[in-house]
Amino acid sequence: MPALGEPPPFPLPGDPAPGSLTYTIPGLRDDPTLCLRCRSAQLLCGKPVCPILVRYGGLSRTLPMVQGSELSGSSPPGVFVGRFGYPKVSVGPLLSPIHGDTMLYDTPEEWVGRSVQEVVGFRTGLVRGTRSMRVSEADRPTGLLEDLQLLSLSAESPEAEATFRRPPRGHLALSDSSPPFGPTAAIEGFRLDVRRVDQHLDRLASDTDANARIAVDELYHRGVRVSRIQRAFSVGTLGRRGRRKLVPTRWSITAVDDLLSKGNLAKVRHLPELSEILLYRYTALDNRWFLAFLPGTYRYESIETWYPNTLWNPHTERVVMMGDHEGFHGRTTYASIGGCYYAARLATSEALLRLQRQAGVLVFREVHPGEILPLGVWNVREHIREALGRPPERLASLAELIARMGETFTIPIERWLRQSAVLHDARTQRRLEEFDRAAS
Repeated sequence: MPALGEPPPFPLPGDPAPGSLTYTIPGLRDDPTLCLRCRSAQLLCGKPVCPILVRYGGLSRTLPMVQGSELSGSSPPGVFVGRFGYPKVSVGPLLSPIHGDTMLYDTPEEWVGRSVQEVVGFRTGLVRGTRSMRVSEADRPTGLLEDLQLLSLSAESPEAEATFRRPPRGHLALSDSSPPFGPTAAIEGFRLDVRRVDQHLDRLASDTDANARIAVDELYHRGVRVSRIQRAFSVGTLGRRGRRKLVPTRWSITAVDDLLSKGNLAKVRHLPELSEILLYRYTALDNRWFLAFLPGTYRYESIETWYPNTLWNPHTERVVMMGDHEGFHGRTTYASIGGCYYAARLATSEALLRLQRQAGVLVFREVHPGEILPLGVWNVREHIREALGRPPERLASLAELIARMGETFTIPIERWLRQSAVLHDARTQRRLEEFDRAAS
């Protein structure tokens, strides 16, 4: 895993490159006229809802409220740090043309139970201002960046005014690798009226001797929401003087999830072992979740399966499955499935601490075509948190667990069993224990 805030060892899925106006729809590569022939009526792409209409619906509500090159409204508070061009990146505020409380627009902890259309509406309801800055400028911020750091500390939705180089534009284009966003424009001027800051964030932002890792951990244990910590970390508000820097939003999300879950697991490894199998099943946004805690020492595995006509499997006619796992001592390399691995690890580590037990952890996710747009790893973290907050099914054996898999998933059980290293180890250990009992 790279150092906190450093670029990952290989590119992560992210926003489309500047000027990108393309959207990869399944089948469009082979037939450029697909959308034109369909016009949302026949859903020829195989998705249950037209992604273009979902995106357009959000923009069509926002753009009429954004006239000219000036905008007055409220920020959730929200900021965005891009990753292209690193170490010189695009930075700016997220601003709603609505005055008042807009915190919901950038608080993913509150999005559980919402539809894709609602979440896209929140995101496209925010205008994104952009300005190019070097990541090192966060250590001695001035002007716009100083305001953005203050914005990240706000405890409410502050009033703000922005002046843009030209009127914000909304692209009717999507990328399967990018979260939805609203109209965008280069920002010239920015005025901010923060009335109240979060006292925990403010104190650690003022502490220029506190290591960023320590600051992130302390904020988390004082009850500051993960999304707020990630936002403050992204704009370089935390850390020692001389080491503060801008961190692209996507990288900051994964870095904070990774750091916090490692802190939780350092405690989990000293807890008694779980003595039974606990199963949690949940469905949201056409994702089926199968979450299990197994008796024994800590180990963790996250496997995803993507059906045809889903975001990350748009061009094949077969189900694609991949995953990563770690043993008792964790992992030293970056997980191939990216930020979802660390988001799920944070949510499951929290549940183990509540149980006061260590256990083997299975996170199995089956993604169906109803997930029509990329929404971000909050989808993983928050829905697993929701699932693990519900009463579990208590199972007597691995055979019973495997039977439940057959009830939950449409993919054959055999594929899951071939893919899962943790399940393989658990089944092998069970056979060894049965052999030992028979021999004695």
